[in-house]
Formats: sequence, structure tokens, C-alpha cells
Amino acid sequence: MGGASARLLKLFDGHRLTPTQRRIAHCMVRRAGDAPFLSSVELAELAGVSQPSVTRFAVALGFDGYPALRRHLRESEPQEGTEPTAAGEDPGGLNEYQQAVHAEIENLRHLAALLEDPAPVERAGRLLAASRPLPVLGLRAAAAQAGGFAYFAAKVHPDVRLLTEGGSMLVDRIDGCVRAGASVLMCFALPRHPRETVEALERAREAGLAVITVADSAFAPVARPGDLLLPAAVGTGLAFDTACAPMLLGRVLLEAMCDGLPEAQARLEEFDARASERGLFAE
Repeated sequence: MGGASARLLKLFDGHRLTPTQRRIAHCMVRRAGDAPFLSSVELAELAGVSQPSVTRFAVALGFDGYPALRRHLRESEPQEGTEPTAAGEDPGGLNEYQQAVHAEIENLRHLAALLEDPAPVERAGRLLAASRPLPVLGLRAAAAQAGGFAYFAAKVHPDVRLLTEGGSMLVDRIDGCVRAGASVLMCFALPRHPRETVEALERAREAGLAVITVADSAFAPVARPGDLLLPAAVGTGLAFDTACAPMLLGRVLLEAMCDGLPEAQARLEEFDARASERGLFAE
């Protein structure tokens, strides 16, 4: 369903949607294969909104009403068999663990489709490379993603500051980054989205920082017009969400950032030499 999701995201891109409309859009992306065949009542029930909200959503996208939106989606569908299924498997014949793996494969297919246009990632890489220092934010479930990104970023970037703890000190640390000359805040935002993340991003914007966010959806509650938001879906088939696509997107951003740091390769070689001298790694 990666291609179907990508087509929906392209349709929604550039429209200023209300929180309710973002909820509908998010629901459609998650049910991309079914979206062209859902009635307005069915979509409203799935998204947890009213049926008139679905109609207003379609009008906000430039259609006369929901039937016109649904007709557009049906006409945009590729012919049957043109989109590959995950490894050619029938999901009905897989156990729950296999289904979770295949769902992540689909998330990665979706990410690959989004990366067909590399311009947003390349722009993000340039911004990340230019910021001194570079604050990296990720709270609760997103802390691991932020920590992994910051660990590798610090090998090539001269000043990376990891922000994974909330509380009253978080705003102080963001303000400190601004005083030190930061121009960008890198954020990882995953469900369930902490209110502190939303508040921290608002503070960063007020302080003049550009915000680059890897989130589970372009319609996540952290999204704001003017941010550079890069979506990467999480898997929801297990008791705890899986985040292979956000992790991979983080590594892609690191690659793009390295392209904007002329000294990146020299720093990596220096680290390898010192690691060898210290016997840092077992292999």
C-alpha cells in the first residue's frame, strides 16, 4: 500500500487542515487501500468524527464534496496487480508476529516511495549541517530514536546536544542552544505524543529555530505549517509500536547531513584511528 499512501500524502500536501481534518487525513493514509471505497459515513466512523466534517474535509481539498473526492481517488488507483504485495504473502496465512514484520516491510515501502523526491531530505541535511549547536529532541517513546541519531551525528557534527528529558529544564536547555547559536531543532516525535514535545516545539519556534521533525504521520499533533516534517509510519500490530521506518529515515538524514559537512569523512577517519589505538571494539 506504499504507493496508495504516497498518492494520498501528495494530495493532502500544501493544504492547511484543521486538527479534525488532519485526523481524517491520517485515517485515510492508514487505510489507503480502502479509502477510495469508503462512504462518508464509514470514513467518519473510522476517524471518529462527524459525517459533515468529512464533507468539509473534501471541500478543503478543493472538491465539490466527498463523492468528488472519492471519485478522484478511484480514478487515481493503478490497475490491479501493478503494486507489489509484501513478499507476495497472503497476510491471512501468517501468524501475528509475521504479520507485524510484513506491516513494517510495507512501512518501509511507503518510505521508499516518499524518498522518490529527495529534495526535502536534502534540504534538511543542509539545515542540520549548518546549525551550531544542533539540538536533537525526543521524549518518551521517541527518546531511543533521538539518542541513536545524536550518537552518530556527534561523530561528524562538532556540537550535538541531546534532549530526551522533559520537565522545566527542557525549555532552559532549548533556550541555551539558541543563545549558543543554534538555528535548527531536530525532533523525533512518535505515538503517543507527549504534550511536552508539543510545548517544546512551540518554544523552539518562538525562539526562532527552524524545526525538522521525523513523525509517524504528516498529520501528527506536533505538525505545524512552516516546519519541515518528514513522515515515517510506525507499526501497530504488536503490544508496543515498532519504529523501523523512523529509524531508517533518521539514518537517511544523517547521510544527507554528512553531505553538507565537508569535514565529515575526516572526522570519521579520525575516530576510527583513535578507536583502533584504544582497542575500543572487540572485532
